Amino acid sequence: MSTEPRINDRIRVPEVRLVGPSGEQVGIVPLAKALELAQEYDLDLVEVAATARPPVCKLMDYGKFKYESAMKAREARKNQAHTVIKEMKLRPKIDPHDYDTKKGHVVRFLKQGDKVKITIMFRGREQSRPELGFRLLQRLANDVQDLGFVESSAKQDGRNMIMVLGPHKKKTEAMAEARAAADARKAERQGRGTGPNDADLSDDDAALEAENAAAEAEAEQADAEDAEVEQPAEAAQDA
Repeated sequence: MSTEPRINDRIRVPEVRLVGPSGEQVGIVPLAKALELAQEYDLDLVEVAATARPPVCKLMDYGKFKYESAMKAREARKNQAHTVIKEMKLRPKIDPHDYDTKKGHVVRFLKQGDKVKITIMFRGREQSRPELGFRLLQRLANDVQDLGFVESSAKQDGRNMIMVLGPHKKKTEAMAEARAAADARKAERQGRGTGPNDADLSDDDAALEAENAAAEAEAEQADAEDAEVEQPAEAAQDA
């Protein structure tokens, strides 16, 4: 079923409540008179309220109206904020360099207005030390408190501990600032006569996925090492 309004000779009613080009109320007039006025003004007669009795019609440039409506809808979609939850995976005994790198990703996500799910992965004997993960999550939350807040407190989820950080800045504000910064960088590059920088956010996201995969691989290796330690002990007990 078409959602577009009826215009001109597609309107099939004996009379209409007519609105002029500037929004002025003309009143109830016969359809033939309304079409005559549309031709006189070189405009279209557009049915804007089909369910009214009689239907409300307006004199307008329908092609221009459709174009402006499409541009407004496009701009609205451009500025629409989508809630995104990024994920960062850490080990309880993460080394300082890796911690700083992953904290940098969290800072970037919060600046972009995204939420961040922090997952501490416990493996093997680490599961008996949940306080290590809790302290690490508290440390991270304190380090980024200027940019985000703890939306969901640390809680145990199987062999993992999870916390969610929310950004102080709204997504729409972050998007506007990012566009302004991108425009400034573009203007600067054009001033220098150089091309765009190849290092973009997609590269950072790929690096993040590699880091998370490395953390998971490290956790699996820890599991395997624990299994090797436990297996000889069980063999000795059987003997």
